[in-house]
Amino acid sequence: MASPEVRRLQWQAPAGEFNLSRLERVIYGPGKIAALKDEMERRGLKRAVVVTTDVVAKLPILQEVTGALGARLASVFSGIIQHVPRGTVNDLEKEIERVDADSLVSLGGGSPIDSSKVAIYGLLETRELVHIAVPTTLSAAEYTHAGGVTDESTRVKSGVYDMRVLPRTVILDPALTLPTPDWLWVSTGIRALDHAIECAYAIRHQPISDALAAKSIALFVEHLRASISTTGDQQLAHRGHCQFASWYSIFGAMNTRFGLSHLLGHQIGPRWDVPHGVTSCITLPHAMRFMAEIAAERFGPVAEGYGIPFDPSNPKPAALKCADRTAEFIGQFDVPKRLRDAGVPREEIGSIVGPITHELQHMGVVDRPMTEQEVQALLEACY
Repeated sequence: MASPEVRRLQWQAPAGEFNLSRLERVIYGPGKIAALKDEMERRGLKRAVVVTTDVVAKLPILQEVTGALGARLASVFSGIIQHVPRGTVNDLEKEIERVDADSLVSLGGGSPIDSSKVAIYGLLETRELVHIAVPTTLSAAEYTHAGGVTDESTRVKSGVYDMRVLPRTVILDPALTLPTPDWLWVSTGIRALDHAIECAYAIRHQPISDALAAKSIALFVEHLRASISTTGDQQLAHRGHCQFASWYSIFGAMNTRFGLSHLLGHQIGPRWDVPHGVTSCITLPHAMRFMAEIAAERFGPVAEGYGIPFDPSNPKPAALKCADRTAEFIGQFDVPKRLRDAGVPREEIGSIVGPITHELQHMGVVDRPMTEQEVQALLEACY
């Protein structure tokens, strides 16, 4: 029988608010990069800078993007690197001004997309650029109005938050993801899984984010492994489903925020140059076990996504099983699963305990304050 508290919550009407973003259109399907031409025409855009990395710039997919732009291509900026150093963003801003761009087309993973956001933010006083994102990973950065940038001198990452930097259009073409290395595709998929799980057990979780989180988890369970183990049309189908799982994982994130796993990754990533997808592979199961001790009642959507029976009157066993299932799911992929595997020196992990504790207090994403001793113990478990 359900406890009085559970029965009370069952009969409590939902109350709150859900804020939508400025994202206007998501175009999806194999070959849809050709729609970039029509999208530029529809918006009256004439001078686009393609923002990408040097690795992606050497791939044939760049020609698909520049070909779709045609005469509307102003330049290609291929100087983007991981964790978005401030100096790189400054160079991008200079290139935008040099060619008098009216739009950016970010091509690649979270780094080109975030670099574009931060550059747009830095130029808001002089111009408002239209951002079109063409992701080739599952990071889901294309759906948020937040952009991370790293101070090269301190290796501390901060962020900008403004709806005007959000892409207006996202083009999901699974064919463009085929050159993405398996480790990067999988680890960013785990990052998106991290979004879904932390949206679900967030203090500010919403009915919409709960429903989409459960669907996202189920899609990743069904399609992520197959998206790297199949070929041809079957692989494109699995990758297309993974792209939707990534979108679902973050649709409500700007309303719910994320949680402990993400905050750990924010410090681990730039400090030791660990990709954020990899940080999620390491931190997520441990963060889930911690949250299962203090907020097990919010694991219902996670359990639903995994197909784990969930008893609201006794939620902790299912919540812990969700953490174990996540570790098992990550375990099937060839990605780092411990800090030591990612090259993090054990004697240095104490250096991020203070910043993590401070960010936890500032962001308020865990139900109670965490001590530095608890953060240290969590990092030791990750090691």
